[in-house]
Amino acid sequence: MDDLYLTFAAQMRARYGEKVYKLPVNLPATCPNRDGTKGTGGCIFCGAKGTGFENLSSAIPVREQLEINKKYIGPKYKAELFIAYFQNFTNTYFPPEVMADYTRQAAEVDGVVELCFATRPDCVGDEILTAIRDAAGDKRVCIELGLQSVNNETLKRIHRGHTVEDYVEAVRRVQSYGMDVGTHLILNLPWDDREHAARAAKLVSDLGIDTVKAHTLYIEKGTELAHMYEAGEIEICSRSEYVSRAADFLEHLRPDVSIQRLASRVPNEDAVFCNWGTGWWKIRDLIETELVIRGSRQGSKWRDE
Repeated sequence: MDDLYLTFAAQMRARYGEKVYKLPVNLPATCPNRDGTKGTGGCIFCGAKGTGFENLSSAIPVREQLEINKKYIGPKYKAELFIAYFQNFTNTYFPPEVMADYTRQAAEVDGVVELCFATRPDCVGDEILTAIRDAAGDKRVCIELGLQSVNNETLKRIHRGHTVEDYVEAVRRVQSYGMDVGTHLILNLPWDDREHAARAAKLVSDLGIDTVKAHTLYIEKGTELAHMYEAGEIEICSRSEYVSRAADFLEHLRPDVSIQRLASRVPNEDAVFCNWGTGWWKIRDLIETELVIRGSRQGSKWRDE
């Protein structure tokens, strides 16, 4: 709801004058937190499939994946402009020459106006960023960094393998290359509270982040987090508490930061916990209703700090 917060769709329409849709790209990626470089098994919430629930096979070349998805998504949503979205696992965890090839393939697809790479704060070194920048040509680039929490104790508990300080350093490095920065946050991790949600908004606002994704915690079967949940070792806050946290987050967020989501969009069949048994759109609607009840909107408390 654009009068309550800035949606990513509205931001894209303002930038390009028409709707822009993401085309998912699946790379044969892993993660330094899975391959033994920093740890094994990944974060405690990370499943074997990662988050690419609807992706094509990573064996298909990047260019071909984009063309296939464009033929389906373009007519369905009446879109002609697209973002190549490298989504699953750590999409900058490759040698620079491989990264350049993936980037170049995406940049050469007709209709692709931007490239977006989801990754970790510890996987955006200068060689990788240089490779992406040079191969992207005149295409706009966004690097989405998974922060998840502004609480270093929580980051330790979920085995992220990086700190908030690492994230801040990564943001500044990416920005020095003229790239946009996105941030992923989970607002209902068991060790965080409403204060952390507001702190997260303040941090990304102060850093000049361009876009954010606020996720509800999704607990996939078979993960370490699922074992903890089933054993009663952790508690998930109530849906109403999450709504309050998300509303707090929006109130403290700079008004020009776009919102890509306010709840996770994932399949329920592989989950032991997902969105309190309701749809993501219902949670979004509840957050919007909460802002209306408060007489508030995105950024209403941003300058009150």
